[in-house]
Amino acid sequence: MAHPQPNAHPPRFRVAPLTEELAEQLSTWRYEPPFDFYNWTSWQVMLELGMEFGDPGVRNRQYAAVLDESGEFVGFAQFFPLLGLTRIGLGLRPDLCDRGLGVPFVKAIVAEAIRRAPHDEIDLEVHTWNVRAIRTYQRAGFVIADTYGKQTHTGVVEVYCMCYLPEEGL
Repeated sequence: MAHPQPNAHPPRFRVAPLTEELAEQLSTWRYEPPFDFYNWTSWQVMLELGMEFGDPGVRNRQYAAVLDESGEFVGFAQFFPLLGLTRIGLGLRPDLCDRGLGVPFVKAIVAEAIRRAPHDEIDLEVHTWNVRAIRTYQRAGFVIADTYGKQTHTGVVEVYCMCYLPEEGL
């Protein structure tokens, strides 16, 4: 796969339905430590337990695939609706991290969140140790609004809640 040159135009991404085939692919993505915290369990377990995008209803309502200009599956987004707020979750395919794709990738997901719920505020949660992601989110127009402990499958972790400020981003 060709990767953009430093002076090339920024990559364009489009958001599309997360099909079952793509969801199964997503469950196989493996991040290196310390980012392995973000690895999903096996597709079979996700299906059996109806976890996240393993549940067809949740997948269709909340999850989306992010495709590059050639139609290649490069990431995913989750749009979790709360009252007056869309909380986004996202992930870039592990082999594409650290390639300078983060800001346009995040902006494409924000644009889709706005399209889905134009009057909602947009936020996300990120582990406080994930400096790479925090910097990307800041460059895409997010600011740290709060810090708190969040229960996860490995215990309580400190997270930042980051809010999107339209004048800072898109």
